[in-house]
Amino acid sequence: MWAYTVGFTVLPHVGGFLGWFFNRKEIPVWYEKLKKPSWCPSRKVFPLAWTVLYTGMGYASYLIWNDLGGCSSKAVVPLGLYGAQLALNWAWPPFFFGARNLKMALIDILCLDSLAIGMMCSWYRINKVATLLMVPYLGWLAMATCLTIRIWKDNPEQKPGKSE
Repeated sequence: MWAYTVGFTVLPHVGGFLGWFFNRKEIPVWYEKLKKPSWCPSRKVFPLAWTVLYTGMGYASYLIWNDLGGCSSKAVVPLGLYGAQLALNWAWPPFFFGARNLKMALIDILCLDSLAIGMMCSWYRINKVATLLMVPYLGWLAMATCLTIRIWKDNPEQKPGKSE
């Protein structure tokens, strides 16, 4: 059973790592030049925060999967919402850093917020500990959403053909 625990716990880190790996060159080149609010966390905080958040998220998903008896019909909605929000979570860095499309990143994170809240609501009756493990993630998403809105507002996107 420990293999399932480890697998579920590690899974969110895969997309997080790939998002960082493919977009890591854009951070010093483009991200540092963006106008950001004074309350924007330091770049050094992000890897630590996401390590903690992805670990909690992954273990929480294992608890839900385990409580529902694996991939049963009862698991479709709670784990489907988890998978959908995880996909949007993983899609944010390519929109923001890769495509430099602040509007798409904003749309992505707003949809992600909705799915994360829906997921937590669906999890509450199944396993309260799993739901509580997601509270820091929801708090981080709230900050990340506000930050994305602020960066989108303060950094008008370049029109095609204009240089940076």
